[in-house]
Amino acid sequence: MNDIIFKKIGIIHTPYDTIEGMPIQPSGAIGVRGTIELLPDYTEALVDLDGFSHIILLYHFHKSLTFSLSVVPFLDDKAHGVFATRAPKRPNQIGLSIVELERVEDNIVHIINVDILDNTPLLDIKPYVKEFDYYEPSRSGWLERGSYSVNSRRSDERFK
Repeated sequence: MNDIIFKKIGIIHTPYDTIEGMPIQPSGAIGVRGTIELLPDYTEALVDLDGFSHIILLYHFHKSLTFSLSVVPFLDDKAHGVFATRAPKRPNQIGLSIVELERVEDNIVHIINVDILDNTPLLDIKPYVKEFDYYEPSRSGWLERGSYSVNSRRSDERFK
């Protein structure tokens, strides 16, 4: 199998300098602000992005150095296949967050509701489009069995 190589297009800056204590999803980071410092060569790619209320960020879980096929996620005490979770210990350490777009200034993108570690390499930005990206969920797998509050859960050392 051939390797797939991605280049970072920027760096995500947030208040979280350690993994421990971070929110585990954007819905647990309401009001938390951050910025994306896009590499200057990509500034032109931001034209018209400011017309969207939310953006999808794809990034590299750069502190997750190994992967597991089965993990105990933050919202359960039982192991699940990693593809049935959003845990960072994945075969390809790709993260995804949908955040609110506050504004764009030159190559700096200001975001809100950010749940990402400071200095995380950014791989891509896509506009969130309700007509394309929203589906009323009909099943939520193992998450339906538990009572949990994603808003109060915080990251710990388990996915280093």
